[in-house]
Amino acid sequence: MVQDPAPVAPPQFSQLLLMSAEDNCLIARMQLAAGDVVDIDGIPVTLPEAVPLGYKVARVALAPGAKVLRYGALIGTVTAPVAQGAILHTHNLASDNIPTYTLADDSKSFIGSTH
Repeated sequence: MVQDPAPVAPPQFSQLLLMSAEDNCLIARMQLAAGDVVDIDGIPVTLPEAVPLGYKVARVALAPGAKVLRYGALIGTVTAPVAQGAILHTHNLASDNIPTYTLADDSKSFIGSTH
């Protein structure tokens, strides 16, 4: 009599995507809420803030001056301390490639732009 093979657990869907092994940031594969616990390199990390879909989060704690890698390529420099699991965006990351713009008070134009 042939026995049925043991059931195989489906692969666990990660909420965060690592684009390259060298990266020190991860990409949110879905919208995440502040307080959600995510797995980062086998360590449960509680998110300090909500993370929108597609945003970068720190894979490790980063100090000002640290270089951020995405797709294995340098994308910018950290400008303020960033906790593991916190968002990396224009408030704490300056692009090393193009000017980093933020929205002006009218929330329609970029500071530094003429549009």
